[in-house]
Amino acid sequence: MTDLTTDPPASGPEAPRDTASKAPRHAAWALVLICTAQLMVVLDSTIANIALPKIQASLDIDFANLSWVVTGYALAFGGLLLLGGRLGDLYGRRRVFMIGVTLFALASAVGGIAQNEAMLLGSRGVQGLAAALASPSALALITTTFPPGPQRNRAFSVFAAMSGIGAAIGLVLGGWLTNLDPEWGWRLTFLINVPIGLAAAFLAPRLLPDSEHHDGWLDVPGAITGTIGLLTLVFGITRTGNTDPDTVSAANPMGTPYGWGDPVALTFLGVGVVALVAFVLLETRVQHPLMPLRIFASRNRAVAFVSMMMTPAAMFAMFYFLSLYVQDVMGYSALRTGFAFLPFAFGMIIGATTSSRLIARMDPRYLTGTGTLLAGFSLFMFSQLTPGQENYWTDIAPFIVTMSIGMGLTFVPMTLVALHGIPASDAGIGSGVLNTMQQVGGALGLAILSTVASHFILERAAELGGPDADPGEVAILSFAEGATTAFLVGAFMIWAASALVWALLNVKHTELATDDAPEGAAVHV
Repeated sequence: MTDLTTDPPASGPEAPRDTASKAPRHAAWALVLICTAQLMVVLDSTIANIALPKIQASLDIDFANLSWVVTGYALAFGGLLLLGGRLGDLYGRRRVFMIGVTLFALASAVGGIAQNEAMLLGSRGVQGLAAALASPSALALITTTFPPGPQRNRAFSVFAAMSGIGAAIGLVLGGWLTNLDPEWGWRLTFLINVPIGLAAAFLAPRLLPDSEHHDGWLDVPGAITGTIGLLTLVFGITRTGNTDPDTVSAANPMGTPYGWGDPVALTFLGVGVVALVAFVLLETRVQHPLMPLRIFASRNRAVAFVSMMMTPAAMFAMFYFLSLYVQDVMGYSALRTGFAFLPFAFGMIIGATTSSRLIARMDPRYLTGTGTLLAGFSLFMFSQLTPGQENYWTDIAPFIVTMSIGMGLTFVPMTLVALHGIPASDAGIGSGVLNTMQQVGGALGLAILSTVASHFILERAAELGGPDADPGEVAILSFAEGATTAFLVGAFMIWAASALVWALLNVKHTELATDDAPEGAAVHV
């Protein structure tokens, strides 16, 4: 295990007030605990995907409501992250972290023994709430626990790797657990979180340093408008990419998304925009805002936030479309599909480890710029897949690896830049903003690319359809057309993020070795 242990905190009258600014005696074990909890949170975004057919059959859930098993978690998680980050700043990050992982374990237990649709969907919403409490606190604990420089860089590389490989591990674990037992297998995808969450809560006060409770009070108007704005915005974006069950057919097995013209989606998007505008206006007028706008005053930090929104948008879409492609076009089973993504985990480790070592000698622009170019290249290569002529080892596996290495080269430097120079009192909300960007970006990217894919699926199906056409062949060829087009659009999305990084990011690697705030970070609004 990497040696991250440092001297114990100083004591006496000259000791710093915020004890979380010193690394704990067992820093390596503290990092293991934080990253295990983060892995549990991220893994839960995908682990239930493969179990959806079994869940539907077991609980007799309507197809139209089945997507809420996934969407309900993402909605609560993305919509409550800002609130979760601020609660950690005000009331202690270790305390909020413990509450989050404990609540996550309890909600997972309810989901695992759910007897009906309402019980399961309710538990997924509570899981999202718990994740929104635990995730920003976990990231902030790394920021305030490890001193800037090599120790913090290594800690962030491990955290970024856990965040990135969680989705891939979720697919493998979900397929394996679901296949263990036809009746109870899907329940294990939830119950596996119970011992992990409870163990994390038990070990937290023994391994994690506490942070002081900062002055101020919870900005209730900001919490209400910000939460409503994010919840409705995430719901509206997700709705546009969700499939209308009435459009599913043999020629269009993926169905047609509701799209950007859907009245329900437009209503929620409008409410979200209005609420977020009101939120920003409120934040400029209160003494202790939920989200201090000064964290956006640094151009480098703003670039990091935007790039960390655009990059996951393409990555999450890659998981979605490629997992469908290898099953619906190449005929892989659910479990085999999960294992097909295992190279992503190894590539993330390589990319994150490499970037954590190079960041001490190389500016973030070059690492992230290279990583985003590499990830875009990988999506472009996926867009060249041809039905019936694919070979996993030559056409898919190499580019899963290059995609994951690119993500590792991107996530570590951008996380460091996004959180660099943020005062300790704002570390939780800074982490919450970063997580929110990733969640909203993922939802937005999937919605956009699902709409693109659906358009080309329907267009291709119309070209191939006819009285003598084989419905199965039409379905395979039309879906392949939609998926490869989505990959191509995703490549240009991530290349746009790359252009932004190359053009505007100018923070030096030497700056990241200190806690000195970058330009503009200390500006108060």
